Amino acid sequence: MEGQIFEVIRVWMEGELSNFIKVWAAVFTALSYCYFAGKFVPKGIPRLLTVFPVLCLFLNLPLHLHTMHLGGMTAFFIAWLANFKLLMFAFNTGPLSDPSVSLPRFLFLACFPIKIQQNTRNRSHKKSKKGQQSLLSYAIKTLLVGVIVRAYDYTDQIGPILIQIIYCFHIYFGIEIILAMVAAMARALLGIELEPQFNEPYLSTSLQDFWGRRWNIMVTSILRPIVYEPVLSLSAGFTRRQWAPLPAVFATFLVSAAMHELIFYYLGRVVPTFEITWFFLLHGVCLVVEIAIKKAVNGRWRFPQYVSGPLTVGFVITTGMWLFFPELIRCRGVDRALAEYAALGAFVKDVGGALRLKPLNATTVA
Repeated sequence: MEGQIFEVIRVWMEGELSNFIKVWAAVFTALSYCYFAGKFVPKGIPRLLTVFPVLCLFLNLPLHLHTMHLGGMTAFFIAWLANFKLLMFAFNTGPLSDPSVSLPRFLFLACFPIKIQQNTRNRSHKKSKKGQQSLLSYAIKTLLVGVIVRAYDYTDQIGPILIQIIYCFHIYFGIEIILAMVAAMARALLGIELEPQFNEPYLSTSLQDFWGRRWNIMVTSILRPIVYEPVLSLSAGFTRRQWAPLPAVFATFLVSAAMHELIFYYLGRVVPTFEITWFFLLHGVCLVVEIAIKKAVNGRWRFPQYVSGPLTVGFVITTGMWLFFPELIRCRGVDRALAEYAALGAFVKDVGGALRLKPLNATTVA
């Protein structure tokens, strides 16, 4: 681990932070170009051709970053979220198509899973109470991440199965905390709210509940107009309206699989094994079967929640251990993330020590 820490520090010192600043400067410059181009270029193919170079640029920029946190989140924000939002913007749909949106809000809306804050009194009261609950929730989850990081020191005693279960919670807590930090920044600068990425996915009672309402909610809302709704309209012409959602659901999982493979390539820079694809295709097929059964029984029978809940969460964790986490291990995701935590801690410690020494040296000279 010590060698990995020094390697991470070396990477950061040799330009990761510098590259991160340059990448995001390029992102904001390109999005500013899209913002002003949208004022003059009509929607449809002309606007799509106008933003197409930016789409290509956003696929290339994550290749200039190598750390799990800076590189991984940048890839998710621009190669996936921003590109999909720009595709909607080209056809005058989605959050970027509102002509009243200012340039700063356009930039934040494009890059992050953001929604504009509602200013009604009732919603403000509800958000205030929810914000207090969220603050406590994030504090607990941050503490749990610390416990998880310490648990990795005892991997030999814990065993591989339990370690992979810990991976599940590490990824969930880590992503949610990072996005909460971005939400705080957006709220402070522009008074806008990030869409919640998660809604207690461990309480899911079905795959439809897990993927549609609890896990990665913003991605679901992006995939719906980009993939689900066009395929739904197309399939409605070939089958009964009742069954038209089934191919649309599967197509959505297919696109999600492709985007996850891309993100993992950015993280590891290794040739994909397509286990991630098989994970999402398996869940797509299972969700299609689940929806078909629900339509067939039409609410006449269902599992009680105390049965369906553990079955759903168990299925997600088991298939994740089988198909998802091997790719994470292959790109050394956890080891690199832990090394980055340690490197950040060492950096903060060194800065703190330097700040304490400065007044001492000044007193000595005096």
